[in-house]
Amino acid sequence: MATVHLRIGDLVWGKLGRYPPWPGKVVSPPKDLKKPRGKKCFFVKFFGTEDHAWIKVEQLKPYHPHKEEMIKINKGKRFQQAVDAVEEFLKKGKGKEQSTDSKGRKAPAKPMKIIGEDDEDPFKAGSSDKELTDSDPEPSSAQRLVAGTVSGFKWESSPASSMEPISKRLKIVEEDTGSTSIQAADSTALNGSITPTDKRIGFLGLGLMGSGVVSNLLKMGHVVTVWNRTAEKCDLFVQEGARLGRTPAEVVSMCDITFSCVSDPKAARDLVLGPSGVLQGIRPGKCYVEMSTIDHETVTELSQVITSRGGRFLEAPVSGSQQVSNEGMLVIIAAGDRSVYEDCSSCFQAMGKTSFFLVGEVGNAARMMLILNMVQGSFMATIAEGLTLAQATGQSQQTFLDILCQGQMASSFVDQKCQNILQGNFKPDYYLKHIQKDLRLAISMGDSVNHPTPMAATANEVYKRAKALDQSDNDMSAVYRAYIH
Repeated sequence: MATVHLRIGDLVWGKLGRYPPWPGKVVSPPKDLKKPRGKKCFFVKFFGTEDHAWIKVEQLKPYHPHKEEMIKINKGKRFQQAVDAVEEFLKKGKGKEQSTDSKGRKAPAKPMKIIGEDDEDPFKAGSSDKELTDSDPEPSSAQRLVAGTVSGFKWESSPASSMEPISKRLKIVEEDTGSTSIQAADSTALNGSITPTDKRIGFLGLGLMGSGVVSNLLKMGHVVTVWNRTAEKCDLFVQEGARLGRTPAEVVSMCDITFSCVSDPKAARDLVLGPSGVLQGIRPGKCYVEMSTIDHETVTELSQVITSRGGRFLEAPVSGSQQVSNEGMLVIIAAGDRSVYEDCSSCFQAMGKTSFFLVGEVGNAARMMLILNMVQGSFMATIAEGLTLAQATGQSQQTFLDILCQGQMASSFVDQKCQNILQGNFKPDYYLKHIQKDLRLAISMGDSVNHPTPMAATANEVYKRAKALDQSDNDMSAVYRAYIH
């Protein structure tokens, strides 16, 4: 295979897995970031996002020769914004990329070649970090990488798609201070496919989140046994190849690793401690993974009773929604038995774009998850407040949304939730009653350490008002209705 030469800063089209090509630029990786083993690839910064990823050489094409071809086959607002960012970059830099050192002196671009199977690995000798120029369309996230993590993104497959970050497996950093460290794991979206574990998987709870998780586990070839309190929900998954468990205890006894994802602390306790519950099926070596969003006291209690029977325990609550779960793009936050986390690797890749292992005691993942949902719930209440205030003062709600989505707070979350509000569509993607539960638990957690949570407390009252208006089983965006009644 003949070699093709590129230079650091050259524009390219990069293709990731099954997703269409996206415009990017070859850049030097951070000096402490190693190239993935066994892959001949380059580090690419993508336009229209702040994301970077290692891309295999066969998935890279020069930008200009393939521009017209790519524009014809790819559509969508975000794709066009990315192409516009490339053109703006070319206009400002006149097509000549330059870099500067910390003192502002020009540094020459470094040559890099795409190599064949018999060529020497150009990354073998290592490469130094390179700052990007002020003419870049946006700040580089490579300069903000922590503990060796790096993100790519979910490619846009249709005009309605949203850009989502994905992360690669890199390394874990153990801190002497005892503070929490994280590890990002390989994502299905990045790899395109995975090798399923040969362990037998059980799953308890087929709600909004659990249904998407089980569907993706089955699609990726895992052997899954399911149980749900309402048995009829299991039928579809049995048709897709899942096995049926009659009780939680039976599922645990049949499986090597059993996941659970239920609504609240009471449901999580009942599942483990109740009649024919998980505890009755636990034997030495059996793994139990609690994915519900619950308080750290409950998850600690469950860990203690599971391990007292010789079981192995991992907490792994998930951040996302029904749509995100269906797409296999959840964020998993885990803590507990590290060996169980590693055993769950292929499962986490099937269900999520990223998983984090939090070093420290069981309960850390529960704490982190509640903090994240506290912020999200408070933000949603504020967005609803802004929309209703716009209406009350004679402003166009659609114009408010259009402006918001062009600013620094732009996100797929804001766009989706606001569009749902304007369309009066409150079909649940994340139940309002569940986000209110998460706010309540987060406030209680703050009380336990004497930390003020005034924003969350105020938002909680608004959600309670929405629940009083029979919005509990609607989407969290139905908090909007608390402001108009």
